[in-house]
Amino acid sequence: MSSPTGSKTKLSALTLAALGVVFGDIGTSPLYTIKEVFSAGTHPVPLTEANMFGILSLIVWALIMVVSVKYVAFIMRADNRGEGGIMALLALASHNAADNIKKQHTIMLLGILGACMFYADGMITPAISVLSAVEGLELAAPMLHPLIIPVTLIVLVILFWAQSKGTALVGAFFGPIMLLWFGTLGVLGVQSILQNPTILHALNPIYAVHFFAISPWIAFVALGAVVLAVTGAEALYADMGHFGRLPIRLAWLGFVLPALILNYFGQGALILKNPEAIKNPFYLLAPEWMLFPLIILATLAAVIASQAVITGAFSVSRQALQLGFLPRMHVEHTSESQEGQIYMPRVNWGLMLGVMVLVLSFKSSGNLAAAYGIAVTGNMLITTLLAGIVFHNIWGWSKLRTGSLMTIFLVVDVSFFSANVLKIPDGGWVPLVIGIVIFTLMLTWKTGRTLLYQHLKNDAMALDPFIEAIGAHPPTRVYGTALFMTPNLEGVPHAMLHNLKHNKVLHEKVVILTVKFLDYPHTSIEERVEVVAMPHEFYKVTVNYGFKDEPDLPRDLLLCAPKGLVLDAMDTSFFVGKEILISNEKKEMAFWRKKIFIGLFRSAETITNQFKLPPNRVVELGSQVSF
Repeated sequence: MSSPTGSKTKLSALTLAALGVVFGDIGTSPLYTIKEVFSAGTHPVPLTEANMFGILSLIVWALIMVVSVKYVAFIMRADNRGEGGIMALLALASHNAADNIKKQHTIMLLGILGACMFYADGMITPAISVLSAVEGLELAAPMLHPLIIPVTLIVLVILFWAQSKGTALVGAFFGPIMLLWFGTLGVLGVQSILQNPTILHALNPIYAVHFFAISPWIAFVALGAVVLAVTGAEALYADMGHFGRLPIRLAWLGFVLPALILNYFGQGALILKNPEAIKNPFYLLAPEWMLFPLIILATLAAVIASQAVITGAFSVSRQALQLGFLPRMHVEHTSESQEGQIYMPRVNWGLMLGVMVLVLSFKSSGNLAAAYGIAVTGNMLITTLLAGIVFHNIWGWSKLRTGSLMTIFLVVDVSFFSANVLKIPDGGWVPLVIGIVIFTLMLTWKTGRTLLYQHLKNDAMALDPFIEAIGAHPPTRVYGTALFMTPNLEGVPHAMLHNLKHNKVLHEKVVILTVKFLDYPHTSIEERVEVVAMPHEFYKVTVNYGFKDEPDLPRDLLLCAPKGLVLDAMDTSFFVGKEILISNEKKEMAFWRKKIFIGLFRSAETITNQFKLPPNRVVELGSQVSF
């Protein structure tokens, strides 16, 4: 039994680690939020004392309603066996929808849309965070303005290059750096608030109400910038599996939320005292001697925020891959002790290319802020809808209870989303384009894969009659075990037919194996393998993985021994069908989508690599499939 002291030490360590990983995105929002609200953009808010109090009140209550109430109090309870995030929520919401195809399809579309918004956020966050941090150079020395873009690009290149090296080494510094960052936010805010304590009146929500009552249109438009204060809220839910609910809640309520509020109010007090400070209120909170150290600290915080989003993109991609929404991709493990630390080269370089294009196109954090809101609010809206399905269908809440809570959340989410729709001409179209492209690819892959497997299933010979025929007219049986991989356990694998047709032999032991990825994160050892013995030394084996499990067939096939099937790795040959797709004239799918699917199919990682099969034991047998 662990001692109370040991438990407290572990909780403190987890809370510090959560501080370094979870709160980077929301923690760098003070760099640009207030500036974006009042700066001379497309929809600036006139700088008056009443408007400042209204904006600060909106920011505080957005943080409380969206982060503290919605995510921390409710959404984080909707875990899928301890895991959070949009794909985990999608899998959880799908649990009771198996008999309702229309409902299942709707949930799937919502989940894919949410994932697409996450990818868009994953491109914009590194761009806006690092840009806004490096823009402090201009205040320190105006002649350094031409260096802002080059320095930003260099920082981003180093960041993405370092992904393949793993985050274990630098990750140890994330917590202490973010502890220093939030401490600095709070101290800078307090110093400014002490010079104008009346700014604390804006904690009263009545100022937000007055703002809407007096200037409803200005207040509505301002929501498009106010939402920047809550960007990163979804990270609390997505990273829940790594740290647990309690450390994240402690870090948020005990340290992060107070530090953010103090800094926002400090910026407000500074601007009311000196309206010129609106050009960059965050950096102007600091004394002149502190500017360069603060720029370095802000850049480190921005890198940590970006790191968390990139890691999240790897995690979401692997979950989407194993749930069947993305083609197989190469996955590298960057830590021997931490299974969750992975690196996906295609995702990494694709994100880097997108981030670079955004930086070079928009050139400033102010311009990028217009593109940011749509991705964040879209993700928040979809999370609310999926959570409502979980509350009602999985938790068994009544329609009245679910509807009441969802109405409150949706009013907030729809208000923020609607305000950001106004920004579509100014850059809000960027996440929409990113989302549409990724949505098309994911839906095309999911649909094409379903059609292909249905096609192969319809063409396959039934297994039971085949085994009966083998018994009646036995072919030559050779020493060893042949393991045939197939998505359909009830049909004869094409690779087996080809082998029998061309080589005129069967192995003495034949295993027909399928791998299933289930809609929860991890499977236990007991449920990992299912074995069904059939006549004439045929076996049907199902290997079950959760969507966060690491597939390793040679390792997991050893679990068959207690269930009556002993496999000797040196005497087992893995037979894999390798289909070559040729598009036909059938209208099951648009011609251009077929072309996209075929391209994705050809570029997919090999089954050998995905399941860690020994390459010298794998036999690939090809066939053409008219699709």
